[in-house]
Amino acid sequence: MNFVTVEQAIKSVQICQNLSDFYQDIVLFRFDKLKGEIYILAGENIEIIIYSDGNWEFLPNEN
Repeated sequence: MNFVTVEQAIKSVQICQNLSDFYQDIVLFRFDKLKGEIYILAGENIEIIIYSDGNWEFLPNEN
């Protein structure tokens, strides 16, 4: 998959807005073309994956 889906685009804006509302810096926002996933790193240790269908999840915190 080479492009962000509409569902991903909407969900990424919603998540970034929520992070911003809680004063979390968005450190990295990346679209992985091979996996078709959006990766967001926010604050010091918040990691989020947004899948092509708009579902998302936190990645486990290794700290």
